[in-house]
Amino acid sequence: MKPTITVSDDITLITLQNIPADINFIAEVFEKTASMGVDVDMISLSPVQSSRTSLSFTIKDDDLVKILSYTSKLDDGSVKSIVSSGNCKISINDPQMENCPGVAAKVFGRAAQSGTDIRLITTSEAQISLLVTKSDFDSAFAGIQSALD
Repeated sequence: MKPTITVSDDITLITLQNIPADINFIAEVFEKTASMGVDVDMISLSPVQSSRTSLSFTIKDDDLVKILSYTSKLDDGSVKSIVSSGNCKISINDPQMENCPGVAAKVFGRAAQSGTDIRLITTSEAQISLLVTKSDFDSAFAGIQSALD
């Protein structure tokens, strides 16, 4: 296995707390975001346990003002927006990860060893993406890279 590691910087994490646990509402958020020309990358929905939930997603730092002008008005102001800007995304990609147990354990283990502040994790069969603070990026990247060599 020879994964490709890619990085992106100047990433903002938006977490919308107390949103309706309704796929129509979620679709509307991303339709409006797209209509503003904002590219969304990582998306994570908290497990639904009631009629309300939380939704997190990442955008480029440059698009923050556009998003906040919209999210501040969601659901008549009952939705709380939590914002974390200036982050970096580390993505590990390899089609062979699908049938290779332990890759996530290695990645998360090295991030833990370096004391990395992980803001968000998203995965698929062939990709693991971590959103980390800019201050933790160098040590996280070095640790992850050495774990996968």
